[in-house]
Amino acid sequence: MKNNGKIRSFAKRLTKRLVLTLLVILGLASFLVFVLGGSFVFADESYRHEAILEVSVENISRVASDVYVGTRNHVPEIEESLGNPDRMMKVVERVITQNPRIRSCGISFVENYYPQKGRCYRPYAVRRDSSNIEIRNLAAEGQDYLQEERFLQALQSEDGLWSEPFFENPPQNPHQNPPQPSQREGAEREGAEREGVVGNDSVVPLIAFLQPIRDKQGRTVAVLESDLSLDWLQEKMESRDWKIFADEWGTKEKEKRAKRWKPYTFLITNKGTFIVHPDKKRIARDNFSSLVKASPDSVELGKIGREMMGAWKTRNVQEDDLPEVVEIDGRDSYVFHMPLKHTGWSMALVVPQLSLELIAYVVGGVLVFLILLSLFVVWLVSHFSIKRATKPLKQLAFSADEVAKGNFDASLPNIKHNDEIRLLRDSFEDMQQSLKDYVEELKTATASKAAMENELKVAHDIQMSMLPKIFPPYPERKDIDIYGLLNPAKDVGGDLFDFYIHDNNLFFCIGDVSGKGVPASLVMAVTRSLFRNVSAHTSEPCQIVAALNEALAEGNDTNMFVTIFVGMLDLGTGILRYCNAGHDAPMLIGQGVGFLPCDANLPLGVMSGTTFKTQEASIESQTTIFLYTDGLNEAEDVNHVQFGIERVKDLAEKMLSEGENKPNLIVKKMSDAVQAYSDGAEQSDDLTMLAIMFMKE
Repeated sequence: MKNNGKIRSFAKRLTKRLVLTLLVILGLASFLVFVLGGSFVFADESYRHEAILEVSVENISRVASDVYVGTRNHVPEIEESLGNPDRMMKVVERVITQNPRIRSCGISFVENYYPQKGRCYRPYAVRRDSSNIEIRNLAAEGQDYLQEERFLQALQSEDGLWSEPFFENPPQNPHQNPPQPSQREGAEREGAEREGVVGNDSVVPLIAFLQPIRDKQGRTVAVLESDLSLDWLQEKMESRDWKIFADEWGTKEKEKRAKRWKPYTFLITNKGTFIVHPDKKRIARDNFSSLVKASPDSVELGKIGREMMGAWKTRNVQEDDLPEVVEIDGRDSYVFHMPLKHTGWSMALVVPQLSLELIAYVVGGVLVFLILLSLFVVWLVSHFSIKRATKPLKQLAFSADEVAKGNFDASLPNIKHNDEIRLLRDSFEDMQQSLKDYVEELKTATASKAAMENELKVAHDIQMSMLPKIFPPYPERKDIDIYGLLNPAKDVGGDLFDFYIHDNNLFFCIGDVSGKGVPASLVMAVTRSLFRNVSAHTSEPCQIVAALNEALAEGNDTNMFVTIFVGMLDLGTGILRYCNAGHDAPMLIGQGVGFLPCDANLPLGVMSGTTFKTQEASIESQTTIFLYTDGLNEAEDVNHVQFGIERVKDLAEKMLSEGENKPNLIVKKMSDAVQAYSDGAEQSDDLTMLAIMFMKE
């Protein structure tokens, strides 16, 4: 029996001391740590990394400037010596000798400039080791540079330009055995190769400054090319990266363990191609756009890419706008970037969010410690009070366990105090009685639901048995291949498809009944039966559709309608005669991907007396007629965005290009694509597909 006396608050007795203690300790600690410290630390770290990036940009800019100046300084000498082709060998050697940062140098002359040298002439020098420079004519070794993109671009340039990164493996003269170096020369060469400024027989990533050479008439007759080794530049950048990491953390841990914390830099051209990157596989092969496509933050990262490839002239490192967090290479990071003057390049410093915000995590750890300390203090203070106050709850918990086991008649404890525990006991008593009544009602409802589900399962099995289910249906025939699928949104659905062969003609149809569930399934069964009966007496698609329309329109009190496509394919000639009644146009997948032209007609059952017209098309051999209902193109994801006919067409084109245009593959891949796109979203409509491949020899 409920006690209606005055209730003294059980919660107040327990929480008064807890709230006061936690308010003083946690409030003060949170204020001091987060309000006064967090924002200043983050801003200071951001400005420090901007300054580090600016220093790195200056270092790389000086390297690029040395190559630029070293190349331009020899232009007057080359232009004055155009009449002496043999002297060009000495010029390229001098460029290498006087500029230790230049790995190789060549002069590429336009076609037939020196007839005595042949169609092409390209004097070339490469640093083989610290004391050996190899000089030769690459054109004489079979290298045809006239169609190289960087050569053609340089010919059109006014003042020279930097090329995109490229790989070059200088060819060896097939008629000359390479000299065997002495032990001392081999050691010197090995050390120089480690420095990255000398050539070797492996593929070397390079970037070149290209300077056009003009004769006295102002015509561009050659291109002076000075190559910078990206292996060498990569080593310089990596040493800078490690210095940033060591300065920040003061540690000498192995790089593998520090990977998720370590900042790194990369360098790209104005087209986004990687010049330098910690992942050497990306150098000269990959583009910044691949990072954008792989990142969930593609919009923000794409904006950064446009800024970098736009080659901003300056960047104010003291600006108030700090970088936002973006996911790059699978890590949430801050990206600081800055252009290199006169090159079109841009450098970025990628700092993992965890690395930049370490101090905030330390602060959080301090806060957690304070929280734990305060909780311990509160526990000491309130332990005995809570233990005494909650003693009656043990008795009530025992009774609750009995009820959970199904003993709804379990006795409840008597509570002396007029507080929340007494109120809980009275409420639990009411719940006991409600559970008894609910269990009885649930038993009745469960039995009824089970019977209904069994009936729906039987209806589903009956509906599926009415449709073709053996594929391939005509294994003995070599001129036709068919595959179909119906996946209802509910236990039973309103989509249908059917086909059969009569007098060497393939009769087929696909349809979609308005609505879903049992009513649609009944109309579907009627439509399928009518198709079989009517098509057995006439081979004219428009007459079949007209007969179906009259039968369904008569007595259509529920105003249900059916969209349907009926076709008859002559397996001897490939002539397709068809009639469409408001259905989606089939797709033809053969020489290309397109849609079968279809007249716009009313669906079946809308209006009695509607006139339908037969259309005709010639189907080429190895062409697949792909029919589908709107459950394919109108499938939705969790955001209610439809799959769309463009995705259907794109997927069909992809399968055609990969040679996967067989009916069973088309239907399966379309179904898998819709399922992957929906990504757990509830199926909103029946999905039906029918693929027919005509294979006349």
